[in-house]
Formats: sequence, structure tokens, C-alpha cells
Amino acid sequence: MHVAGRIEDYALIGDMQTAALVCRDGTVDWLCLPRFDSHAIFAGLLGTEEHGFWRLGPAHSPDAPPPTAARRTYRGDSLILESEWDTPRGTVRVTDFMPPRDTDAPQLVRIVEGVSGRVPMRSALRMRFSYGRVVPWVHKVDGRTVAVAGPDSVWLDTDAQTFGKDLTTYSDFTVAPGERIAFTISWQPSHKQPPAPAEPENALAATQDFWREWVEHCTYHGPYREAVVRSLITLKALTYAPTGGIVAAPTTSLPEDIGGSRNWDYRYTWLRDAAITLSSLLRTGYREEARAWREWLLRAVAGDPENLQIMYGIAGERELGEAELDWLPGYEGSTPVRAGNGAAHQLQLDVYGEVTEALHLAHMTGLARSDYASLLQLKLIRYLETHWDQPDEGIWEVRGPRRHFVHSKVMVWVAVDRTIKLIESGDADGPLEKWRELRDDIHRDVCEKGYDKERNTFTQSYGSKELDASLLLIPQMGFLPPDDKRVIGTIEAIQRELSTSDGFILRYPTAGDDAGVDGLEGDEGAFLACSFWMADDLAMIGRVDEARKLFEKLLALRNDLGLLAEEWDPRLQRQVGNFPQAFSHVPLIDTALRLTASGAYGG
Repeated sequence: MHVAGRIEDYALIGDMQTAALVCRDGTVDWLCLPRFDSHAIFAGLLGTEEHGFWRLGPAHSPDAPPPTAARRTYRGDSLILESEWDTPRGTVRVTDFMPPRDTDAPQLVRIVEGVSGRVPMRSALRMRFSYGRVVPWVHKVDGRTVAVAGPDSVWLDTDAQTFGKDLTTYSDFTVAPGERIAFTISWQPSHKQPPAPAEPENALAATQDFWREWVEHCTYHGPYREAVVRSLITLKALTYAPTGGIVAAPTTSLPEDIGGSRNWDYRYTWLRDAAITLSSLLRTGYREEARAWREWLLRAVAGDPENLQIMYGIAGERELGEAELDWLPGYEGSTPVRAGNGAAHQLQLDVYGEVTEALHLAHMTGLARSDYASLLQLKLIRYLETHWDQPDEGIWEVRGPRRHFVHSKVMVWVAVDRTIKLIESGDADGPLEKWRELRDDIHRDVCEKGYDKERNTFTQSYGSKELDASLLLIPQMGFLPPDDKRVIGTIEAIQRELSTSDGFILRYPTAGDDAGVDGLEGDEGAFLACSFWMADDLAMIGRVDEARKLFEKLLALRNDLGLLAEEWDPRLQRQVGNFPQAFSHVPLIDTALRLTASGAYGG
């Protein structure tokens, strides 16, 4: 019996339209088809084997847990996973990947290869549609196995013999050295003709070529290249190729607090996450992704920038209603399991700054001018003229009362500042003097109301005593210079008050069993992005050796494949939150670039 592994036990494979998570024992526990935000056909990650899985590995006693791979790695700089098992009968390798696609049916390909000896193998495929709730009709058509439920069909192609038992499709076979046996599942709308039979070896070669060619565009060649390239590949994998939208993570409801209720659906495009992702891609040579995202943004916002949402569906959908999937017991009992996200209609003023910063960086790095993108920037500032001084829910999407969050105000200042620079460059027209006054007004307001003189630190919100790690972005955004005493005081205060025992940074104080500033009970781990921000700030204020040591401690938290979830739980010493998380991999890239530029690296 397989149970879901630790979050860091999973590998990511994907085709730039959806993604699967593969555990160390060869079990695919999570896969949504045909898109990131579709219903899962394997939801064992959030439940049990009854909710869908696909295990492929050495045969074992049904009373024993499936054996875990002795070694696993990605093939070079790609998203092709190779897992190897050493057994008493010999060694076997399984290669898992999803071929990048345009309009073809999505496929998950698994190729078994004998390395030494003769190894008995088993494939156990249990498809459950609608997040594990619906048992499909499974039957044979022209020698192929197909599972059908409602609008969905999934086709299994393999040369191995298969049989059905206990509502599961099995295949038992033995693999000898040099022998290769492939299994492929393909999704197709159930009312259409079957998808073309799989060609696994051709698909493998094409997938390897795709990733090799894509990685060749990377302009970073510094000492942290391995970590940077793996993060870039992960970010590319989270991009929805047909539209240019970028999901925050390919999962839902992996908990921030094991056993708790801080479980959210991240399979959507947050403007903030996507904007910072694009910034990292632009800084490392990837302009095509920036162009595609800018087009996605213009379509999503359309002619209604006054009603800008903080997040959209991957094709620009606006309605992302939140529901609880009460038939799923949750990852390690963490409930509720949620689909959809009710935060979509929150007011988060900082988003205007992130979007404008991304558009500004695209402009500065030579992306072809878009008149509508410039017009959108101007419209966003006209909205902020009359709304910047409102309270909001802030970067962390608190479900408590709105506040005047300092980070939100700083990012509004960024939006105005970058738009002023656009006008000054001659690429847009706007009321320059009026907006310069607005920029000064916002700056003055933050420094007067968001700064605690007695403690020499900025605070989470106006009038509060709490700190917030998002304040670390003040020097990075150019709001104040790094050597300003208020910046240094804020960095040192966050180190004192928001550090965990192992030196990582919390987002803000939580209140345990009581409802804290975010309106939620329970605690959470160290938010990894915040720790990367701290390393950035330390480098900016000249404490480069300290910055490098923190950065390398963060790199050590990655799993064996270089992947990071949203948070690190210092008590349990494990990754928590949705996985892999764009908001963790982006600052990893940014900090590596900063440390490389400063020469602050060892060796």
C-alpha cells in the first residue's frame, strides 16, 4: 500500500499545459488533465490510493510498501525524470516525461529499461476522475485500454499485457538488460475519435531536443548555474503555453501547516507571481515568455483596468469560485481540500506595482513596444490616483480586516515611479508634474505613518507594531537606498523578530490557536521567498558573506532534484505548501544574480 510521500519526495514533469508529480517509489500521485486547473485523474496526493494513482516499479509483496528508487535525476537540463531501482534480481530504470504539445492530446510517457539482471515489474493504474470521486468505465478498444467518464477519456497504450482487477489496470512483466517497455496515457474529450497511438521513443527524443534548445538561451553562466537553470526550467514548466499565463504552482491544498486548514489552490495566474517570474526570465535571456505574458495580461485585463483582479485563470478567466472537496481527506489529514480560490476579488494594491515593474523591465530590456501596454500603465495610475490611500488585503491575501499595509503603499509608489520613467523616456504621454507630486505624496505618507521611530523599523501596516517580511523589498524596489538607516533598522528588526531557530524568515507573526492578522488559526513555516529577500538585502547593505551563507543554506533545502515548495517547516524539518512554487524559485534566481554580480560566492 502506497501512501503519499513527503512533499520533497516528489518530482515534477510537465508539458507546459499541465504537470504531474512522481514520488520516489514510482507513483504518480497528482495529475490534472488536460490543463493545470482541470480536475485531477490522480488525486492520491490529497487522499488515498482510492482517489487515483499510477505506480510503476519493481514488483513487491502487497503487504509491504513499494520500494523507493535508489537514485533519481533529471536527464541533463530537462524535465525528463530518470529513476533507478537496485533489486536482488538486478537494476531497472524508469524514464518519466510529458512531451511538450501544441494541439495534440496530452500524454504522460513512462519507459521501463532493464539495466542489469532480470527484474520483475508491475504497473498499477487506477484512474479516478473528478478529483477521485468518479470511477470511469474501463474497457478495450482495438487492443487499447480506455477509461471514460462524462466528458473525459484517457487511453493507455503499451505492448505489455494488461489485466483488470479491483477497478485497477495491472501489467506484470520482466525486463532484461537493454529491454525497453513503454506505457503511455493520453487524454482526449470522450466524444472525439481516439488519440493517435503513442510513439514513446520519438516523443522522448523530441522532448530532450526541446529542453536542450530552450536552456541554450540562458544568459547566466555564474557559479550557481545548476540551481538557476533548474529553477528556470521549473518556471517554464509552470507556464501555460497556449496563452502565456503562469500558474503559481501546479497543485492545490498542500498545507502550509501540516494537519491545519491553510490549504489553498495555486493553479491560477496571480499577477504578482507571474510578474516577478517574468522579471527573472527577462534577466536571464527569456524574452519570448515575456512577450507572451504581456499579451496574456492585456487580454485578461481587457478594457477594464479599474476592476483589475489579483489573479485570473490561465486563459484569463475571472470567476475562480472556491469550493471544498469534502470527499478527500487531505494531505496528511490537512483539510479542507479546496478547488478554486476565493481571494480572486480581494483588493491588493501592491499588484499594480508588480505589473508595472514587469512592464517597465520588459521595456528596458528591449521588448518591442506595445501601445496598449503603455496605455494600460497610464490607466492603472489614473485608478491609483484616487485609490492609493485605501486599506487593502495586502500581499499575503489576509482574510482578516483590510489594513493600510506598508508594502502595498510602497508598490503603489513603484507603479507611479515606473510610469513616470516611461513618460520621461518619450514612449508615453501623461501629466508628468502631477504624477511626480503623487509619487512624493505616497513616499511621504509611508515614511510618516508606516515607520516606527522608536524601534527604527517600518511596520506591517500603519499604526501597527508587527513586522512583515515584505518590508525587505523596500530597498530592492528603490523606495529607499540600501544605506538608509531606516532600511538597515528594518532588516535587523526582521532578523530579530521574524527569524526561525535555523535562521529562516517568517512572513509575519501568526497566533497559533487564535486568529492572527491574517484571520486564520494555526501557524505556518518559514516562507522561502522571504529568506531569499533577506539574503538579497544583506548583500545590498554590504553584509555579503552573511548573505552568501544564508543563500547556500536555502539551496540546501531543495530536494534532490532542485525543487522547492512554498515554505520550510523548522519544527518538522521538511518542505510545506504547494509544490513546486514559482514564488520560491524566482527569488532564488534573483539572489543568485545579485550575489554573482557582487562576487559574493564561495569558490
